[in-house]
Amino acid sequence: MIESFPNALPMQGLVGGLLIGLAAAMMLLGAGRIAGVSGIAARATRLADGDMAMTSAWGFLAGLPLGAAAIALVTDWRPAEFASWPVMIVAGLIVGIGTRMGSGCTSGHGVCGVSRFSQRSMVATATFIATGIATVFILSRIGGVS
Repeated sequence: MIESFPNALPMQGLVGGLLIGLAAAMMLLGAGRIAGVSGIAARATRLADGDMAMTSAWGFLAGLPLGAAAIALVTDWRPAEFASWPVMIVAGLIVGIGTRMGSGCTSGHGVCGVSRFSQRSMVATATFIATGIATVFILSRIGGVS
């Protein structure tokens, strides 16, 4: 199976997943908050009410790219470029709309909600996965994905 993905880095994926889970657990146990990035972004921009201080929300959001930059400085990792900036901006806006409609994002539902046995999060996560599978299947048939 791994031969199908010559650029796959399973150990990096495992370590990344463990770090995401650890960060989510630390935020839930330490601050009593869910580490859903869309909810934190909404609180940072005052689009949603919450008792988390704006500075904490901005600190969390700033840590996302700063953490990636720190890793890039000490390793040979570089971010992948999938599309042009205009395409990524439009895609980001569409994802943002979807997270508001779905009452959360993949990190909020998939990492935090499922671990708390939230039925709403289990349905949302199953929907994310099914939609992703369908998208890859369709695009592979029309030549968009190899």
